[in-house]
Amino acid sequence: MNEHPATLLRCVVERITYQNPENGYSVLKVKVKGYNDLVTLVGNLLEVPVGSVLLCRGEWKVDKRYGSQFVAATWEETMPATVYGIEKYLGSGLVKGIGPRFARAIVQRFGTETIDIIETEIERLYEVPNIGRKRVAKIRESWEKQKDIKNVMLFLQGSGVSTAYAAKIYREYGKESIDKVRENPYRLADDIWGIGFKTADGIAAKMGYEKEDPRRCRSGILYTLGQLSDEGHVYAGEEQLVKTAGQLLEAGETAIRDTLAGMLQAEDLILDKDAIYLPPFYHAECGTSRRLRDLAESTGRSLFDGLFDPSSLTAETGIEYDEVQLAAIRQAVTSKVMVLTGGPGTGKTTTTQGIIAALKKAGLRVLLAAPTGRAAKRMSEATGMEAKTIHRLLEYNPQDGYKRNDENPLEGDALIVDECSMIDILLMNNLLKAVPVGMRLVFVGDIDQLPSVGAGNVLRDIIDSQRIPVVRLVCIFRQAQKSRIVMNAHAINQGRFPDTSNGRDTDFFFMREDDPERAAETIVRLVKERLPRAYRESPDRIQVLTPMQRGVVGAANLNLLLQQALNPSGPSLGRGGYTYRQGDRVMQLRNNYAKDVFNGDLGYIREVDTEGRTLKVDFDGKWVEYDVTELDELTLAYATTIHKA
Repeated sequence: MNEHPATLLRCVVERITYQNPENGYSVLKVKVKGYNDLVTLVGNLLEVPVGSVLLCRGEWKVDKRYGSQFVAATWEETMPATVYGIEKYLGSGLVKGIGPRFARAIVQRFGTETIDIIETEIERLYEVPNIGRKRVAKIRESWEKQKDIKNVMLFLQGSGVSTAYAAKIYREYGKESIDKVRENPYRLADDIWGIGFKTADGIAAKMGYEKEDPRRCRSGILYTLGQLSDEGHVYAGEEQLVKTAGQLLEAGETAIRDTLAGMLQAEDLILDKDAIYLPPFYHAECGTSRRLRDLAESTGRSLFDGLFDPSSLTAETGIEYDEVQLAAIRQAVTSKVMVLTGGPGTGKTTTTQGIIAALKKAGLRVLLAAPTGRAAKRMSEATGMEAKTIHRLLEYNPQDGYKRNDENPLEGDALIVDECSMIDILLMNNLLKAVPVGMRLVFVGDIDQLPSVGAGNVLRDIIDSQRIPVVRLVCIFRQAQKSRIVMNAHAINQGRFPDTSNGRDTDFFFMREDDPERAAETIVRLVKERLPRAYRESPDRIQVLTPMQRGVVGAANLNLLLQQALNPSGPSLGRGGYTYRQGDRVMQLRNNYAKDVFNGDLGYIREVDTEGRTLKVDFDGKWVEYDVTELDELTLAYATTIHKA
């Protein structure tokens, strides 16, 4: 067909080509009656699932690069009317208990009457072979819930809120969803993970909220502080906050200052000199400082008296220590709190082994911990002792919080914490609360690594305070000197250009490529063929790091290319522009205390249930189940940004 209808398009979503989770912009391929080929639909259509029937209002445009496409200004979901549309809709995962197989069977039995049957005579589903009583009960419950979610969706239509987020809103607020959103749409940014200020602001604008409404100003100020904390900042200067929030809100300075004053008076924020804090960060910073001082100044017997013998330590561990390493071990047995820091290849692990041996020789019970599951696993392998994640050590659960705290402290005599550069201020405060006065504490980490994903550069601040003894390992040991990766890392830290010459017996190669498309192809070839062949390693053992998320050689695009090369087929679920397949490497994007998984955790998808619309991820031996609506907590992780690594 050459002529397009004016402004209305009814279509069925066939596949998702692209989605930007930050601003909702999406490119979908849709089936439209009367068109032989799939039509390109673009607009704010975030996470509309495959199978959805949409009624879109907008206009046709011709893109110079991509050709004809329909640009949706507003859209709403409608119930499908054709057999094809009904099957796609029921098989999309929106209705629990109906996957693609049962969707086909149900539609084959009831045809275009399927929706009416489910709505008014659901018991007739027993006419479908092998459907079972439990499945019908699940379908009934899910169908009723979907009706309520649809009402929420209709209320929010045109605001860029997808069905998936409508489901999250309903899960949080239940039947009060519409009333709560109408009362204050900005609460969505506080209560619903994945809905930020900008989405809530779009909803509020359509509801007629003024730019200087106090609720809008309040949410914008909190959003600004949240963005700063995501960049690692614990607080903002007052003038900086007013300026940045003003740029975001496009509101007058007086309105922002008035709202800020009210928030300070209500103690929604805390002012300390010129610094404005979110309360959790203020209390965590004060608590960390106070607790470290108390631990460092606590009295107790010195372990040095006749117990520290370098020769016996070498005999016990089989390791020859240099003078700086011996000084670190000596510091650990004489100080209540200390920091051991150094770059790659400087012997932090072997020094830690010596510290453990010295403390155990003195009869102390030693605990080991690290911020992530991967780091704890590496620590266990290096020391031969059990190392726990900090959350496990503190016995965290989402109902009760941290069971280990100042009222129920850890039981032991010494605690060694590895990879401390990854610990943010909130986690450090909770850790220190659980350390009893008298317990020895050793922080181990590399301050030249990127700081924690959360707020606060805690390890560097502890070192810079000059209140805690610090031992810096600087000598690169002979074995590490053979690694060009290690040597080049130190060169960069010292402001020198790395050695980019290539050779056969090296672990570092420099490849220059100015064309991003060819660079991406080279990366895929390296991971799939050349590195596994050269080093006899599985591609599963290779991690691609890139400076950016977007672009041809950004993590998002590389993940799609690497998935296609390494894991092109298998049971899968689609979500947010990604297809998640059995065997895929994935990363957790947020702390989910209920599932006991945390931002940055890596795992592999081991099972995909296409009927139940769930999948299971193996995080270092711990299997975690995700519903299809929770998959925005995951991302493919064949490639990741350097900061996430």
